[in-house]
Amino acid sequence: MKIHIAFFAIVIMVASCEVKNSDDETNKTSLPIEGTWQLISGTIIEKGDTTVTDYTKNISFIKIINQNHFAFLSHDINNARDSSKMFDAGGGKYSLKDSNYTEHLEYCKEREWEGHDFSFTVTIKNDTLTQSGIEKVDNAGINRLNIEKYIRLKN
Repeated sequence: MKIHIAFFAIVIMVASCEVKNSDDETNKTSLPIEGTWQLISGTIIEKGDTTVTDYTKNISFIKIINQNHFAFLSHDINNARDSSKMFDAGGGKYSLKDSNYTEHLEYCKEREWEGHDFSFTVTIKNDTLTQSGIEKVDNAGINRLNIEKYIRLKN
């Protein structure tokens, strides 16, 4: 009888062990990237021209990152009804290995961006996330360096 109880206890312990999936390891982060981030500035360098956008004035842009997905939302903050009215959104899966962050854009208001991967180098210092990388979408004529600076939003 004691052997049956010991055997049963071992079976329960083995069955309760967590099985790691290789996808879990891919998304295992060494940086605290999960959360909601507000974009405060963006720099685009394309064909020798540099455009810097201050996202603290007329545009609000957030990025939400959970365990394996990201989403971004952006709109004008003046509730514009003229040509300055804007809205953008997108999201998909991501992977993070060390400081290499890659977004796979599955959904996007700009449909020609869907299905593309965008690789960035990310750094996090205190509550500031900086990401930098090349955005290339041949069918949209996009090939540029994008540098974005975010701050973590508190609950």
